[in-house]
Amino acid sequence: MIAIVTDTCASIPRTLVESLQIELVPYYIHRGDESLRDEVDITAEEFYRWLPSATQLPTTANPGPGDYLQAFERASTRASQIVVLTMTSKGSGAYQSAQIAREIAAAQFPHLQIHVLDTLQVAMVHGWAAVEAARAAQNGAGIEEVLTTAQRISRTGCMLKTADTLRYLYLGGRIGRAKHLLGTLLSAKPIITMEEGIIVPVGTARSIPHAMRKMIDLMAERGAAKAPIKVAITHAAAHERAAALLKLVLAAFECVEVLVTQLSPALGVHTGPGCVGVNFFPVR
Repeated sequence: MIAIVTDTCASIPRTLVESLQIELVPYYIHRGDESLRDEVDITAEEFYRWLPSATQLPTTANPGPGDYLQAFERASTRASQIVVLTMTSKGSGAYQSAQIAREIAAAQFPHLQIHVLDTLQVAMVHGWAAVEAARAAQNGAGIEEVLTTAQRISRTGCMLKTADTLRYLYLGGRIGRAKHLLGTLLSAKPIITMEEGIIVPVGTARSIPHAMRKMIDLMAERGAAKAPIKVAITHAAAHERAAALLKLVLAAFECVEVLVTQLSPALGVHTGPGCVGVNFFPVR
């Protein structure tokens, strides 16, 4: 059997994590003297209620090799092969931690074959890769097909997000090549995507509704109008915005599966409340 291991930044709905038996490794949120495990010691609802009142932005840390080893141990009771999917290595050290853990596991769990894949993605594009890989494994696919599935979605998936401000990304050091947009944000809402593992800007809009309509155009440009898609709407304590964006997506494209999920707190540190985004990939 093949088990899928990923981290909480994938923001996969809990029901899918449980039904697909995905092993989740938590990121860490450092809030003052507290060290909180993402989605374990604090939920998204609790975190987003607190964040607007924060006087100092929390920091985040990726899982360490020991965290991955614990996941490998849990998975070893039911699997002989493990596929680990991490968010982009250009924005996090999780990929390196998983690689170190794989080397250590070779001695501790000699019966396990462990494959580590850097998705070069984030949020639910990363999440979709894990979900579809887990589905393939549950349907009896071999290791090559499972890996190919994850790689295809990582390569063809697209994330588009907008928010009220880039302040949180800037303070958290995750702004990538979108830094030049900072000076425009008094009157405009940024739209960002991920290219080659790095956050990049794709424009601004006058308001969140305008930004969402522009995101629909960008989805069409990036392949959503050419084939059926699977899509996940992600948000940070922005349920109404998520519902509005979903309505636009459903009206514009052929969607064969739709999910709505909150960003994990570890990602929410960098987006701030109010962020809303779309994460999709074309279905063959």
